[in-house]
Amino acid sequence: MKEEDENINKLVNELKPLLQQIELIHHAAYYQYKPQVERLIATKVKDDNTIQLVLDYLLDHSCNAEVLILYKKLCRYYWDLNPEATADYINYYREMWDNEADKI
Repeated sequence: MKEEDENINKLVNELKPLLQQIELIHHAAYYQYKPQVERLIATKVKDDNTIQLVLDYLLDHSCNAEVLILYKKLCRYYWDLNPEATADYINYYREMWDNEADKI
C-alpha cells in the first residue's frame, strides 16, 4: 500500500503545474468574454448564431465561478429571445459541469 500511495503522490505532484495552467486559462477566459457578453446585452443583439457562439465559448470555461456568472447572465438575456435554445444550454452546462455528488 505504501508504494501505491507514493505513486499517487508522485502523479499528483506531476499534474499540479498542468492543473494550475488550466485554472489560469479558465480565469483568463472571464476577462476575454466579459466585454463580449456585456456588448451583446447592451446592444440587444438578437442573432442566435452570435449569442450561441459566445455561449459555446463560455461553456468550455464554466467550471470557473466567474465565467459561470457570465454564462448565466447571457442565458438570462437569451431566454426572452429563444427559451428552447437557452434550455438546451442550461442542460449542456449540467451535463458537462454539474457534479453528481451535489445532486445527492
